[in-house]
Amino acid sequence: MSDFLRALRERQSPADFGLAAGPRRRTPGLRREEVAQLCGLSVTWYTWIEQGRDVSVSPSALTRLARGLRLSRAERTYLFELAGKRDPDRPGDNDGPPEAVLSCVNGINGPAYILDRAWNACCWNAKASRLFTGWLDANGERNLLRYIFLRPEARSLIRDWPTRAHRVVAEFRAAVTGYADDTEIRRIVDELSVASVDFQRCWATQGVLAREGGKRVFKHPTLGLMQYQQVSLSLAGWPDYRLTMLLSASTARKS
Repeated sequence: MSDFLRALRERQSPADFGLAAGPRRRTPGLRREEVAQLCGLSVTWYTWIEQGRDVSVSPSALTRLARGLRLSRAERTYLFELAGKRDPDRPGDNDGPPEAVLSCVNGINGPAYILDRAWNACCWNAKASRLFTGWLDANGERNLLRYIFLRPEARSLIRDWPTRAHRVVAEFRAAVTGYADDTEIRRIVDELSVASVDFQRCWATQGVLAREGGKRVFKHPTLGLMQYQQVSLSLAGWPDYRLTMLLSASTARKS
């Protein structure tokens, strides 16, 4: 983190912050004293951070650094990751993908959908609607976890439901780790913990897994047995949204 902060400081233009460049500057960019002043921090304390000393940096101090140095979204995210802290005010949390991005699912040759950070489906194509009865059809429950644990259609559709359900809960826990104070996510967990013994049991195991693709098998009431290769991708610029595609085996091999 010290190397990153030093590089940020040295590439800043004093004029951009209303500071005179002056002929007596011996180093490029801003002085440490100026960064500390801009960020509302102690000069000594900031110097220790940049020197790589063993000091604890709080999320509020990181927020001051990010705002004072006018960091971009990517730079701010990287700063918090380097410090091993959670950003209390993640940039872009309230900015959803535009309609042009959401509509991309219509061009995918297979069931496809986009989930938000609470795992609500915000967009899906006709093939997904046909496959996921009780979730993405006209009378469905839009939240994936509520569908899996509260709708009987899910238990008959998803092959090896107990294993898949357990894994989904572990993936959800890993995905929402940075949103401990999100009211919607807390409400979903609290609701399902009461409404579903199976969810309560899965949640209590404290399992944490990365969301992965792989083989998915469904037994549809009218379409019969269906097999896909699942591919999940985060949307660049909107990290809280994830695109999931169910591709036929032949399509997956070609790609």
